Amino acid sequence: MQIRPIFSPGFGYGIVIGLGAAFAIIMSVIAWGLSRYAGETQDSEMQMTAKKSVRTGLLAASVVSSWTIAATLLTSTAYGYSYGVSGGWWYGAGACVQILLFTACAIELKRRAPAAHTFAEVAKVRFGPAGHFTLAFYSFLYQLFASVNLLVGAGSIFSTLTGMSADAACMLLPLGVIIYSALGGIKSTFLSDYVHTLIIYIILLISVVVVYGTSNLIGSPGDMYELLRKAAAAHPIDGNQDGEYLTMKSLSGGLVGAVFVGSGFSAAVDSQLFQKAIAANPESTIGGYLLGGTAWFAIPFCLASTWGLAAAALESHPSWPTYPDRLTVAQVSEGLPMPLAALTVLGKGGAVRIKVMLFMAATSAMSSETMAVTGLVTYDIYRTYINPKASDRQLKAIAHLTVILFGLSVGAIACGFLHAGFSVNFIVTAIGIVVDSAVIPMVCTLTWARMNTLACVGAPVLGSSVALVAWFVSTKHYSGEITIDTLSTLKPLALGNGISIIAPLFFLPLLTFIGGNQNFDWSRLKHEITAVKAHGEDHEHAHSADDDEKETDDKEKGETNTTVIVTKEGSDELVEVDLSAHAERVLKAGLAKALWAATAMTLIFVILVPLPMYFTGYVFSKGFFTFWVVTIFLWAFYAALTIGILPLWEGRFGIAAFARGLWKDIKHFSSRA
Repeated sequence: MQIRPIFSPGFGYGIVIGLGAAFAIIMSVIAWGLSRYAGETQDSEMQMTAKKSVRTGLLAASVVSSWTIAATLLTSTAYGYSYGVSGGWWYGAGACVQILLFTACAIELKRRAPAAHTFAEVAKVRFGPAGHFTLAFYSFLYQLFASVNLLVGAGSIFSTLTGMSADAACMLLPLGVIIYSALGGIKSTFLSDYVHTLIIYIILLISVVVVYGTSNLIGSPGDMYELLRKAAAAHPIDGNQDGEYLTMKSLSGGLVGAVFVGSGFSAAVDSQLFQKAIAANPESTIGGYLLGGTAWFAIPFCLASTWGLAAAALESHPSWPTYPDRLTVAQVSEGLPMPLAALTVLGKGGAVRIKVMLFMAATSAMSSETMAVTGLVTYDIYRTYINPKASDRQLKAIAHLTVILFGLSVGAIACGFLHAGFSVNFIVTAIGIVVDSAVIPMVCTLTWARMNTLACVGAPVLGSSVALVAWFVSTKHYSGEITIDTLSTLKPLALGNGISIIAPLFFLPLLTFIGGNQNFDWSRLKHEITAVKAHGEDHEHAHSADDDEKETDDKEKGETNTTVIVTKEGSDELVEVDLSAHAERVLKAGLAKALWAATAMTLIFVILVPLPMYFTGYVFSKGFFTFWVVTIFLWAFYAALTIGILPLWEGRFGIAAFARGLWKDIKHFSSRA
């Protein structure tokens, strides 16, 4: 059944243009205020790395934002609708463990290359242009398709709900991002991540409370339980225990987990995650990523367990938009279960909330991707190969130009993908098949001194090739034909993603043996990767309100500064960066903690919770489902409070300095009036 638009096209344009303009203005004003009142000079180092000053709470919010794409909201909910409680759990667990494991890589990057602006700079020093280009290309490929996926998901939903042109949505959504990313740099991106993510959590909390607490259509865990049992009786799920929604024994749900364990690793190829690690204070890295990972899990898990299950429970209710017809496969693939469930439970106000949530996810994550691509172009292409002696002003100009061109290009490509029939589900599950093969080579770039250039270049390319062949061959085997729909089936996706991530384990040692050990000297990273000092800037860095706060904390703990900067002889522009003894100890201790925490959380998410229920074929009782819902509430509130309050507390001195400076200016202008 065709779904008629709920709102007018003008309403859709109003949301896209109005919210985009509002955030562009607000973030631009904040960037100006930080420069005026908090002493943050927007030179190229601040633009790309925030001078390594970002703290735990803001880093955690940014990690959540980076991992929250349109598919996080739409696809997870579609899996909850299609496969029951297992769909949401496996989506969240399958894509969460990578954040936790990535923490160790983030720490190693900060420890071995404290002056780095991008991960690819490390590859350049280790493997020369060939290795540098290979890993930078894989990173850019992920950034491009992740950004396209954001716009495809948001554009299709905006078009369905309002009737506005999906092409227009894809072109208009990046405009606000272009403005505040160009003006405020990565610090503005961190701040916008915080605001966007906070709004997503507020809407998430409203959703959970309404569906399980106040809705006339559901209103309690017990009522949801009964409705899901009736839905299973009417439309049993193939591959689930007894066809039930309320079981972890789900063949398709398990395949979802396998797909996202593989495709989720593709995000580790994205240099923007490394860029956020680079921008973080060393003491904040482990806490930021671990808090961000556990807080992010709440979004797909809670949304799928709320709107996904609500869609399955209410599909037979007369108020359901397509009643008496069920959603088609194409409509589910577009991510419609969530907005339609919100419309059924909350009316038009619910649909508006979902649109706002999608807008926040799309623009915030795209801002992060934009800054990551900007870093690659500015430092890994322009400064490395075109103008090695580029001044701070030249680097800023290239960064601004890249922001504009990337935003417009991604919008145009997204329009093409929409017309070609690619859905948000297809892109998010297929991208890992192409780029996962670069994950292990990137990890080894930071951890294995013996890996050589041949292995760095050959392993990703061979891994991608083998994975693509396996994907297409298995699709032909299981479905008999190769189309977008058959390529989207779970078994070929799981096989392709799995082979892509595992294949380099074979190719890396083989090619290293053939090409000979490199035996890389890690100290070269500290000497050959340099920071750029703006003319007239002190060799440490510009003093700011955040520095006051950090110095206060350090004095209380008796600790030294985080980094030591040494000017290179014969240059007044490039500076080498080394870590203080304290920062080195912090990062080494953090590495051990990160590995233990990542291992423990992976065991919980992937083995200890789901597998006993899977192998026993347990179907939830009403009491256990009530406990499950209580867990949803607790996780949602933990995530919202962590992301909402911690950044404000850590930034209290900077906020106070900002407020004092603003008030002083207001009084000054008032006295002159």
